[in-house]
Amino acid sequence: MTASDGVPLHVEESGPSDASMTLVFVHGFCMTADAWVFQRRDLADLGRVLCYDQRAHGRSGASDAEHCTISQLADDLHRVLAERVPTGPVVLIGHSMGGMTILGLAEAHPELFGDRIVAVALLSTSAGELPRLAFGLPAAVTAAARRVLPGMAVGMRHAPSLLERVRWPGSSLSRALTRRFGFGAAQAPGPVVDSLEKMIADTPIPVVGAFLPTLLDHDRLAAAGALRDVPTLLLVGDADVMTPIEHSRILAEALPEAELVVEEGAGHAVILERPDAVNARLRDLVNRATPRRRVCPRPGWRFAGRRSRRQDRTPGPVIAGQRAE
Repeated sequence: MTASDGVPLHVEESGPSDASMTLVFVHGFCMTADAWVFQRRDLADLGRVLCYDQRAHGRSGASDAEHCTISQLADDLHRVLAERVPTGPVVLIGHSMGGMTILGLAEAHPELFGDRIVAVALLSTSAGELPRLAFGLPAAVTAAARRVLPGMAVGMRHAPSLLERVRWPGSSLSRALTRRFGFGAAQAPGPVVDSLEKMIADTPIPVVGAFLPTLLDHDRLAAAGALRDVPTLLLVGDADVMTPIEHSRILAEALPEAELVVEEGAGHAVILERPDAVNARLRDLVNRATPRRRVCPRPGWRFAGRRSRRQDRTPGPVIAGQRAE
């Protein structure tokens, strides 16, 4: 399909067109719709599934730098919904920049949340203050990074050939960096690391540079209020150095009825690293959004998540409204 500014967007759909529920997955920065491989496989029985490559990512078309913004991504999502899911309830599931895209949609079209959009999952994402709280570095270092990164973004857009040569995609250094910033302390399976490394390596340097300013300037905490009346899942790994747990805690404060789940030892790419745990939570979210149609857990699935110290004294998983400490 075509975005409002003419950029072609690659969309993939599966499941019956007349399904009672549509799950729309929105991927993160330097990723593609392929990042949802485990969710698309294991949640297909819940209804129709729709994924797309965000502009300038994967198989979607190139974009002018001035349109590489969260606001434009939100407009793209709005167009996807209008053209591909014109009727029926929708569950929006966003990871990282995909979650920011959903918050951008909430800012621009709050009226959609409640009637059309019946549930939301924000996975490893942020409502703002990304440079101050991210990267797992001391506050003084991230403060310096905030001053330097905008200039780096410009350089990445205008001197891509040099930077492409030093990326060494597929090298041991590239894999080591992917493991460090994408996954937690536990050893992630090699093919999973390879798939993420390839998605990152396939994202052109100018695209990385074009999106950095909007990620640094992203501030949509107020927009999260549009999600108050819909079941909302906030899920993050406690080893995430890109959008650390503080980001999800801030969102949880703004959405007191949301379910906050912390995956112990998981990193930023939690959807690839802990697919069973993520899928179980998403299945439960859809179940809460459709009280008249119970969605039974698949045999052998278990809820996985880190409980707070207070919750560790009682059995059972983290439940809606509770906080991870």
